[in-house]
Amino acid sequence: MGSSMDEKVVAVIMVGGPTKGTRFRPLSLNIPKPLFPIAGQPMVHHPISACKRIPNLAQIYLVGFYEEREFALYVSAISNELKVPVRYLREDKPHGSAGGLYHFRNLIMEDDPSHIFLLNCDVCCSFPLPEMLEAHRKYGGIGTLLVIKVSPESASQFGELVADPVTNELLHYTEKPETFVSDRINCGVYVFTPDIFTAIREVSSQTKDTATLRRVSSVEALQPATRNSTDFVRLDQDILSPLAGKKQLYTYETKDFWEQIKSPGMSLRCSELYLSQFRLTSPQVLASGDGTKSAIVIGDVFIHPSAKVHPTAKIGPNVSISANARVGPGVRLISCIILDDVEIMENAVVTNAIVGWKSSIGRWSRVQAEGVYNSKLGVTILGDSVAVEDEVVVISSIVLPNKTLNVSVQDEIIL
Repeated sequence: MGSSMDEKVVAVIMVGGPTKGTRFRPLSLNIPKPLFPIAGQPMVHHPISACKRIPNLAQIYLVGFYEEREFALYVSAISNELKVPVRYLREDKPHGSAGGLYHFRNLIMEDDPSHIFLLNCDVCCSFPLPEMLEAHRKYGGIGTLLVIKVSPESASQFGELVADPVTNELLHYTEKPETFVSDRINCGVYVFTPDIFTAIREVSSQTKDTATLRRVSSVEALQPATRNSTDFVRLDQDILSPLAGKKQLYTYETKDFWEQIKSPGMSLRCSELYLSQFRLTSPQVLASGDGTKSAIVIGDVFIHPSAKVHPTAKIGPNVSISANARVGPGVRLISCIILDDVEIMENAVVTNAIVGWKSSIGRWSRVQAEGVYNSKLGVTILGDSVAVEDEVVVISSIVLPNKTLNVSVQDEIIL
């Protein structure tokens, strides 16, 4: 193998499919979850732009089971913008995270890469990919995973792991354990050598052998065929757990932020994290204003160039305003995502909320919540084309698309 200077690297980003985004409704009724805007950019844009910093990056693959037409425009636009080839690969059925990688192994290995990054689209972090690659080259082995320290109470929701404090070797891995194992968790970001394909093939052939040897129980016979098929391989349980403690896998710990974007409320939290990261990495994308010629802007705010914001409005912190939105006089926006073509009329207040495409909020109305990002009604969500009439208050509620609210509501899901 040549020196690290001429070794090529590819990145694979798992984007899931329509059956996976159900917890993201009503926002995923309009748009594939990976394309939902967070901090003014599609969710998948954040890991893609992080990949751009990887030395000798040859190609980025998005792997999922959405229809290709849903990603065609975005893939074309982002390839041109970043000057890196991005390609969408559609799975015929779910193969699991490792199975999906293996299914497209011939395409992924086309450029003969020395390393393959694997990222999950619904992860929000600073993606320290060049640093991971450098650490991995020092460690050896077939893979390095990004890990983070969390509170012991929340660790059991994720894959917990134990690593050697000196060598960083992964010694033990267990997915969502019932008892406490460790406060270090798997972030869903990996770098592998092509040897990962051999490891997946071995698991797949073992599954095949087991399936041939044993009779299927009546309960298993009722399960969906995909989960019992030999090409369904999960990265965590089927690869990481068996390879732990065998000097094959290592860990790289991030001290930065990390969240998983499972629900609409968490997208608002992640928008806040990415906006504050922009303050350090690309401050030019953030808005500013002191109320003279443009609106007063407080903290980290993104305003799309085509949005119209009245100079008497007060915006921020943690606000993202999308294309062609119109924000009227005296409006107050705090901790919210305002999507395309929304109209917010004079003196309305929006706080801890996501306002869906083409929605309108009337004069002196309030759309608000407490801002508990990971609880069901902790953030108010208005679906596509919702009309909130004048002087209506919407508190801690989820409103499905095409509804008109002419009375105030609290703690409700409006179907």
